[in-house]
Amino acid sequence: MKKISRLLLIIIVLFLLESTVYTRNVFSQSQKCFLWRVQSKASTVYLLGSIHIFIKESYPLSREIENAFDQSDILAVETNIADIGKIDVQKLIEIAFYPEGDSLERHVSKETYELVKKELGGLGILPELMNKQKPWFLAATLASLELLKLGYDPNSGIDMYFLSKAKGKKRITELESLDDQFNLLSNFSDQDQESFLLYTVKDSNMLGREVDQLVHAWSSGDTKGVESIMTRSVNEDRRLSSIYERLVYERNINMALKIEDLLRGKETCFVVVGAGHLVGEKGIVEKLKSKGYLIEQL
Repeated sequence: MKKISRLLLIIIVLFLLESTVYTRNVFSQSQKCFLWRVQSKASTVYLLGSIHIFIKESYPLSREIENAFDQSDILAVETNIADIGKIDVQKLIEIAFYPEGDSLERHVSKETYELVKKELGGLGILPELMNKQKPWFLAATLASLELLKLGYDPNSGIDMYFLSKAKGKKRITELESLDDQFNLLSNFSDQDQESFLLYTVKDSNMLGREVDQLVHAWSSGDTKGVESIMTRSVNEDRRLSSIYERLVYERNINMALKIEDLLRGKETCFVVVGAGHLVGEKGIVEKLKSKGYLIEQL
């Protein structure tokens, strides 16, 4: 059960669709952080772009980030991944696996099926188990196993770090639920799910190579750099555009509205969302700027 919980946790982390990288000693006093201060007439929100998988040696984070957290009354996370125990496992099985008499082989092309079987065979996944998983869940499983193989640890992610620090000391709230995450991916069409799975298979060997680029961009507050990395998949394969629209841009709208609710309150709030949600013209930062809030990258 412990192994299943760990795999499930890293899969949930991947649903957040952000930079899954690690770093060590990356902060410089002269660099900006991936942190913004957002001010309304009533309150202040600190908005931190998260890297969901990290290493313990990276903590504590920069002085600006740690101070912003200490000054805040509320911690708001994208999804409270510390609440993994609240997952309805039976419901997850129903939306992630095919029922008796159905299988992956009936929902994807023969070429995709054979490519996925070859890739997962190298990771020790039996064809019978692979064939029962729906494409969206299989894609997450594949990426999760690759990251675990490379040594990444979701328990050391920035979200988990601040959830642990806030426990029993600050009020914790979330912008989305775990059910929201599961339902979003499970509701994609067979065609979109196959595109998602196929790209994940072809992209799996690049996970390690992108680490240095992501670390450098995030640690120096380089929003353009992070945006370039996050949108690479869409630029290379336009079939992923509709998926990216729903997974990132539509969620940006909803999360920005939730952050506005926090800005109407009187308490200082520390918000942690995936770094990819903050960048670009359709990112949360620009959406809040367009509403007239005073925003400064620290």
